[in-house]
Amino acid sequence: MTLLVTGIGELVTNDPDAGAGLLGLVPDAAVLIDGDRVAWVGPAASAPAGDERLDAGGAAVIPGFVDSHAHLVFAGDRSAEFEARMTGEPYTGGGIRTTVAATRAATDAELRANARRLLREARRQGTTTMEIKSGYGLTVADELRCLRIARELTDETTFLGAHVIPADFQDRPDDYVELVSGSMLAAVTPYAKWVDVFCERGAFDGDQARAILTAGAKAGLGLRVHASQLAAGPGVRLAVELGAASADHCTHLTGADVDALAGGDTVATLLPGAEFSTRSPYPDARRLLDAGVTVALASDCNPGSSYTSSMSFALALAVREMRMTPAEALWAATAGGARALRRDDVGVLRPGARADLVVLDAPSYLHLAYRPGVTLTTTVLHNGVPS
Repeated sequence: MTLLVTGIGELVTNDPDAGAGLLGLVPDAAVLIDGDRVAWVGPAASAPAGDERLDAGGAAVIPGFVDSHAHLVFAGDRSAEFEARMTGEPYTGGGIRTTVAATRAATDAELRANARRLLREARRQGTTTMEIKSGYGLTVADELRCLRIARELTDETTFLGAHVIPADFQDRPDDYVELVSGSMLAAVTPYAKWVDVFCERGAFDGDQARAILTAGAKAGLGLRVHASQLAAGPGVRLAVELGAASADHCTHLTGADVDALAGGDTVATLLPGAEFSTRSPYPDARRLLDAGVTVALASDCNPGSSYTSSMSFALALAVREMRMTPAEALWAATAGGARALRRDDVGVLRPGARADLVVLDAPSYLHLAYRPGVTLTTTVLHNGVPS
């Protein structure tokens, strides 16, 4: 069966060959979907017939959001930590380790139900591709079960055993690095597409991160790096050197970091929800874009520092706080996220791409930043199916 989506007042294709500007805008457009793929894109007046029709009623249509950085498999919450941070009170609850303890104590059913709830929440808001990390188990058995659950929900699964050093390894961090890059990696590789390391003060230094990433690459996993969230460090340049798909956070960058990103193909994935939730300085997106760096936006959905699944919220923050234009921010939240996952079949609407699109309750994509905090999605098609 084919489906013709017609009555599109403004279509964002992210394909410059299809329409105008960065977003490949097509006015008065239509999209023909055949099964789970886009079959045709163009002016509605030239549209082929479809077996079924969906009338967008003059609304804007965009590709589904591609959220390339999220932590959905966990238990518990850290609302007390958030309250303390917002009121300026000291908090000694343990941060990430609080979530690790709750996750270890949870059943598979509880972890699965919470992850599915968050995925549904994201899908309702227009996210059609989502990366999901482990990182709240930090034992072989718990990282394995977290990735098994993540794999039920997405093909974009990331092994983040190198999130923090767990409490029982605090006095012997090198032993934990050996565990992560050895038996833990071997156990989880069948369920992971990527390996990630939190290369940051208080987590893993450059040498430790290199050892884990190198082991992951040898196991056939793609590379991702949490880099320079809290301070400038070796993470960004290590990511570029090793050919990582993405360096994520990029909040505190040196000139050498920006030059490295501009000279490589590692995407700088910015996570403004984390800065919003921690009252921290935002990344300088303008500096990166002006240097020619490919930028993605993602939610960083997690229970501690960015408990939001809303890509439109990340987009609005990027426009308001990081000086991105509305077009740059939407591209980063769709095509940019696809680049961060090294995908060319999502984040774009062109023949052969996956039929993931969102009908907005608005005449233009500009309303995504213009109306922050409002869920504008009316219809979400994922693999050509309403969800």
